[in-house]
Amino acid sequence: MPETRRPVLDETDRRILGELTRDARQSVTALAATVHISRAHAYERIRRLHEQGVILRYTAVIDPARAGLEASAYVTLRLKQNTWATLEAKLREIPQVQHIALVGGTFDVMLLVRARGNAELRDVIFERIQPMPEVVDTQTFLIFEDVDVRG
Repeated sequence: MPETRRPVLDETDRRILGELTRDARQSVTALAATVHISRAHAYERIRRLHEQGVILRYTAVIDPARAGLEASAYVTLRLKQNTWATLEAKLREIPQVQHIALVGGTFDVMLLVRARGNAELRDVIFERIQPMPEVVDTQTFLIFEDVDVRG
């Protein structure tokens, strides 16, 4: 995806983003009070941040184990050249793939995969990801414990 012109963010924008990252469910009135701006100004700033693509969506952060996702792994992939766009579309179709990152280094892609158990994790990696024609090689790193540093 080509990078569009990056919006200019000031300190107030950064404080709003920090507050929304901390608690996206808080009211705009509470956020405005914390950031020390008017409610109308907070609404306008949030609207602009949405329009500029800085704020993509609001979401809940869950505890994977408590949500029944007891097996997690980072999976790295090496790809055949010029297959990223096709592979990305295929990976988006796998519900257990929670994060996809195109990276530089000894591998090309890093995935966060979460599953209900080891059997499902194995199926996703060995039966769905590895057979993809775009994938040359995979390496799996099991996650024994998650720590949410923002929690």
